[in-house]
Amino acid sequence: MKEFNQFINGKFVKSTSSEVTKVLNPCTEEVLSEIPHGSVEDANKALDAAKASQYAWKSLTAIERAGYLNKMANVIRENRVFLAKTLAAEQAKVIGLAQVEIDVTADYFDYYAGFARRIEGEIIQSDRKKEHIFLHKAPIGVAVGILPWNFPFFVMARKVAGSLITGNTCVIKPSCIAPNTIMEWVDLIQKIELPAGVLNFVCGSGPVVGNALSKSPITGIISLTGSVFAGQKVMEAASENITKVSLELGGKAPAIVCADANLELAVNAVVGSRIIYSGQVCNCAERVYVEESIHDQFLDMVTAKMNALKVEDAFSDNNPDMSALVSKAQLDKVAEMVEFAKKEGAEVLVGGQKSSQFDKGYFYQPTLLTNVRQDMQIIQEEVFGPVLPVMKFSTLDEAIAMANDSEYGLTSSIFSENFNKVMHAAEELEYGETYINREHFEAIQGFHAGWKKSGIGGADGKHGMEEYLQTKVIYAQYR
Repeated sequence: MKEFNQFINGKFVKSTSSEVTKVLNPCTEEVLSEIPHGSVEDANKALDAAKASQYAWKSLTAIERAGYLNKMANVIRENRVFLAKTLAAEQAKVIGLAQVEIDVTADYFDYYAGFARRIEGEIIQSDRKKEHIFLHKAPIGVAVGILPWNFPFFVMARKVAGSLITGNTCVIKPSCIAPNTIMEWVDLIQKIELPAGVLNFVCGSGPVVGNALSKSPITGIISLTGSVFAGQKVMEAASENITKVSLELGGKAPAIVCADANLELAVNAVVGSRIIYSGQVCNCAERVYVEESIHDQFLDMVTAKMNALKVEDAFSDNNPDMSALVSKAQLDKVAEMVEFAKKEGAEVLVGGQKSSQFDKGYFYQPTLLTNVRQDMQIIQEEVFGPVLPVMKFSTLDEAIAMANDSEYGLTSSIFSENFNKVMHAAEELEYGETYINREHFEAIQGFHAGWKKSGIGGADGKHGMEEYLQTKVIYAQYR
């Protein structure tokens, strides 16, 4: 069993709290590690270190800062198999998907390093003679990143890469459920000799460490990926100092399947979106609206597809499609939501209960539900598990209206071979992202952002980088 410490000001240090949190393997329930259940004092020490190092860090040229990001990417690639195995063990993420997360994270650091020569301002014409107006982009100062447990390593890069390339220093709070891969990587990057204090990692709970980081006057921006509830708490804490927040929160992504869709493509994309990482992905399809003329055919195809899914240990040599849920709490939540849907009248076509084929672990069967209504909990609230409810619609505008009938607005999709239909839907769907004839998954050069309760701000690409910059206007009068 590994024991991790806090990483503050360039070294691992004991927490001022004696409490620890045990990290479990969700497939076997084995204890993998212990991490500090950190304190307010830990959080403040990390913030002080980040603040003290920020001036020297921003004073480096952007290309010098980029060199460190490239080195971070190289460390990931040199240890890619070890990191993937660590990730799969703490998350029950099938080993193939875990390896993808590790590899894309390396690409992410290199991608943001490439912005070193592309952080740009503007020159604006003045109304006065012999004057120029300069818009200069400056770092905010100290950035705080609060991580989720579902894609912890990749989301860590989302927050670290954008912060560091723009001249900010950073304090990261990993999830207590899945911190191991991150902390192992922190140990590995000691060899790149990143200046002390530039990057700090503090483990602990949201109510203690997360709250302390969010309410501190040192913090310049808080970037959180997590639940709506967590986002609300961060906003409350940040309001004390009017600290900038960037939030990626929950989702209830709709998929619309029209009668003229390529059905095989739609079925593969929808099922793939729903069961990737056992359904524990905020941007993947959570509910499906199918045009009534193909509804029964679609259900038959999805039923066959879901019955054929392989659910096994994350390290299985059989290349499973999915594995366990991340925790007992998550397993119980998914089971309770499906049971409530049954009581409300939903019909189970596939799955519908905890798996009985495993002696240990938090396994739930891939589940397909029909006979659901728009006002049901299973349609309105995020499940975050391998559960797919399907409804029928008669017109595209009806489907769009049902898709928009949600407090969330992260991602959506439509399947149709008709260009006019897909463009109409893309225009009317109230979501930060709409996928046309493909699975729900974003690109690092895009912009991952939600509407409504799915968040504020966003990540990835040029616009994600600009979350970590503020604009300074300079009026230059000359003679």
